[in-house]
Order: sequence, then structure tokens, then C-alpha cells
Amino acid sequence: MTVTVAVTDPVGPPAAGASTRSIFQSALGSDFERLHPQLQRRFGFSSADGIACVGTGRMERIERGSRLLVPFLRMGARRNILFPEQGWDIPFTIANYAYRDGFGRETVTFVRTFQFTRPRRFDATMVAASGRPGTVLDYLGTRQELAVDLRLGVTARGGLTISSAAQRVASLVGAPVVPELLTGRAELHEWFDDEAGRFRIKVRVTNPVVGLVLGYRGWFTAEYPRVGAEGIPRHVRPVRESFRM
Repeated sequence: MTVTVAVTDPVGPPAAGASTRSIFQSALGSDFERLHPQLQRRFGFSSADGIACVGTGRMERIERGSRLLVPFLRMGARRNILFPEQGWDIPFTIANYAYRDGFGRETVTFVRTFQFTRPRRFDATMVAASGRPGTVLDYLGTRQELAVDLRLGVTARGGLTISSAAQRVASLVGAPVVPELLTGRAELHEWFDDEAGRFRIKVRVTNPVVGLVLGYRGWFTAEYPRVGAEGIPRHVRPVRESFRM
């Protein structure tokens, strides 16, 4: 069953003393301790901690696949899912805020902004995938229309890997599975560059028919601002929330 709710007022952090784990700690279990210490800090906070992680940097290369994909990418851009632009050395920010959504689920925002001539956002909100170790559930876009299973892993050098798996249309009754030929499979690798003192990231989204859909690689540094009683900024929250059971 799929339920949707409109998002109204922001929800603040839980009361002091609440026991809440990061969704990444819950998914990775003991493997979380194998992450580089900087990645443990970046992915180790929850709504109970009252902090966020805001990254600022540059994408050294952003590319897309065939021109045939441009109409599809433009359509996705209206919902802050993918975009058609390409470029080199593009200013970039990522905003990760942990909060409890309208269904009471521990949630983390992934709001990525790429400063092209026309800024583009790629939004996602992630929640724990109950009963599925090593997996989180990723809702894409401003209306959480797509729900994607993400499988997490840790590299030998303490980097985080994320691979997308089953995809469902969360906005439709029954949340039907997206046929394989229509999916965009994502592969992400994020790690900490000790020599440069910054995070590095590489992402590729591919389709079994057309190959590359979108890819980017670059770097960013992170700050950890406090989240006050007013809760997380409204602009990083989706305008509608979905709950797939």
C-alpha cells in the first residue's frame, strides 16, 4: 500500500535524550566502523543530534549520455530528479539534514545543487529499509514519486559505496515496480582524500539500453551546523511524502 501526505510545518528534532541511530549505522551495522572517521562523522548523525552536514565544493566533470535523453532529463528536472546540463568545474553544494518525517520515520535529506547558468537541484530523502540489512530506501524528487532500494557497502580504504536496486513508482497505488529497461541504475562512491583534506565523490547513472544517463565526479568540504528548535529548513524537505509498505 502507498500513502502520501502533504508536508506542512517543519518537524523539529526529537526531545533531548531520545535514542535514535543514524539510518546509515542501522543499515551497515558493524561495517559502519570500517568507514573512514570523516565519513563516520558525515553519515553518523541522526535527528536526535541536532546537527546537519552541508558540503561545498566543485564537480570537476558533469556529463550525460545520448541527446535522445534530453527531453526525459528536462522532464525530470521539473521534479528535481536529474537534469540535462553538462560541464566542467561546476560549483556544487549538498545539504544533509536528519529529521523525523510525517510518518515518524528517521529521514536524511540529500539536496544536491549544481550551479550551472541555471541552477539545478537533484533531491532525495532517505529512510531506513526495515528488515533489509545493508539497504536504505531512497525517495527521489520533490514529491517522492520514485522509491529506490539502495545497497550500501564499505571499501577496503573506508569509502562508502551505494548501488541502486529495485525501483518503484511510489506515487501510484500499489507502488508498481519500474521495468528494468526503463530504470536508471546508480553507482556512487564517496571517500575522504586525506592528502587534500576533503571528500571526493563519483556517481554514474546508467540504463541497460542507452548506457550512460548522467555522471559526475568532484570534491567538497563539509561543515556541521547546529539545527535549532525551528527544525530543518523548509526548502530541503519534499512537498509531499510517500510511505510504501
